[in-house]
Amino acid sequence: MKDFAELFRHVDQTTKTNAKVAALAEYFATATEDDKLWTIALFTGRRPKRTVTSSKLREWAADAAGIPLWLFEDSYSVVGDLAETISLVLPEAKGVEDHSLTYWISRTKSFPKLEEDDRKTAVLSAWTQLPNYQRFLFNKLLTGGFRVGVSAKLVTRALSQTTGQDAAVLTHKLMGQWTPDTTTWQALIEDDDPQSDLSKPYPFYLAHALDNLDQLSDPTGWNAERKWDGIRGQLIVRQGEHYIWSRGEDLMTDRFPELAQLKDFVPDGTVIDGEILAFRDGAPLSFNALQKRIGRKTVPKKLLAEAPVVLMAYDLLEDQGRDIREVTFAERRNRLEKIIKSAPDHLPLHLSSSVPFDSWDHLAKERDRSRDLNAEGLMLKRLDSPYLSGRKRGDWWKWKIDPLTIDAVMIYAQAGHGRRANLFTDYTFAVWNGNELTPFTKAYSGLTDAEFREITSWVRKNTLQRFGPVRQVPPHHVFEIAFEGIQASPRHKSGVALRFPRMLRWRKDKPVAEANTLADLKEMLEPYG
Repeated sequence: MKDFAELFRHVDQTTKTNAKVAALAEYFATATEDDKLWTIALFTGRRPKRTVTSSKLREWAADAAGIPLWLFEDSYSVVGDLAETISLVLPEAKGVEDHSLTYWISRTKSFPKLEEDDRKTAVLSAWTQLPNYQRFLFNKLLTGGFRVGVSAKLVTRALSQTTGQDAAVLTHKLMGQWTPDTTTWQALIEDDDPQSDLSKPYPFYLAHALDNLDQLSDPTGWNAERKWDGIRGQLIVRQGEHYIWSRGEDLMTDRFPELAQLKDFVPDGTVIDGEILAFRDGAPLSFNALQKRIGRKTVPKKLLAEAPVVLMAYDLLEDQGRDIREVTFAERRNRLEKIIKSAPDHLPLHLSSSVPFDSWDHLAKERDRSRDLNAEGLMLKRLDSPYLSGRKRGDWWKWKIDPLTIDAVMIYAQAGHGRRANLFTDYTFAVWNGNELTPFTKAYSGLTDAEFREITSWVRKNTLQRFGPVRQVPPHHVFEIAFEGIQASPRHKSGVALRFPRMLRWRKDKPVAEANTLADLKEMLEPYG
């Protein structure tokens, strides 16, 4: 655990990519295979589930520290992180034993099987053995909130340096639903067959946002298509079975039963990249329709009828069992078209059509039609581009339409978490409904650190009432709120819910009386709801 704690400290305290990669590579060169496997799992989001409730941890920590629970809670509200608060209030460790990372994870995973008194004894015993920083990481494992500022890309770069394998090969090996409980270091990293798991997807190729067309060259040599507003996914058909993966590496096969028929018509050894869309009567539905199905492991018949899905295909990654990602986009698309044209028309499999254009001005007009088609904008792909891994600049661009906006009044503020625990960063916004302000959304991103500090100072001086961590403030500040979509919502007092709300700018130039109204919001429901 000592070596893992040193690794975590190194990567957490630097913003330099090369320094993080070097620390990871050094660790992978010396750690045990079990610890290396768990480190990869933790750094790629495969953290163990919470094994002790936060309320119990707070009670036990206050008791062990010899302080009243209210004082611990006040400390927690200031620190903003439960694992760190516990580490800070507890007395120094008594007898230090340097067990491995794997040992401590195994201990935490055994806690749910223990009676509560035995569980408390086990946790307190760990706290007395572990030095402060290791104790902090142990607490992170307990709470299931383990996060670190290292991307999967940096992990694969470090593994590439240590093992001598190509980073792209390692990226593919790390895809899928593996855990240290279901594989070994040898099977996951050292073995040469990355296709041993038939369901394994390919790493997704991600586009960069396009700010303006000056970033591109002559319009010839590019393909344009709609940026559909759904869930990015891969359809895998291998050995008579099919699998559906999301970009977040969630296996979603059972959530979209209507796609099961594709395995009977799509050739074996095929992997298609595309967008899962709610689709009915020959046209895509809004994302709101699809959202009702997200997170459901079983979908009732009524919802299947209301929001059937299709796979809007736009790339072919595997053809006849062969990885064709190095083939040009033009050739991959040609092969994809042949597969889709050979399948029956009734299948929930559609080709994402190219948008013809002869100039960038022409394409800009097509982009302006996006909302009418329930699309987010356009995708631009160079015809001679290969299919790469991760976000690479130059060959693929996403040209999104401008967000919807509304001017709203801040009426509540709440402190953030982590490094923002001492700042009021989470705000509730309202619009005018007659002579009253009606709350309609929350937002916590979009301002600079300097602006957050200025607002925090103002909130502390102008708090009207406190409701736990929330402070009511006078209706004084107007903000422009940007969002991607709006839908009717009977659960909200305003009757609407926004998609991806964030603060676009602080409207210091605008008086509160000129903020938008609830009627303005509801007018947006007709075309976009």
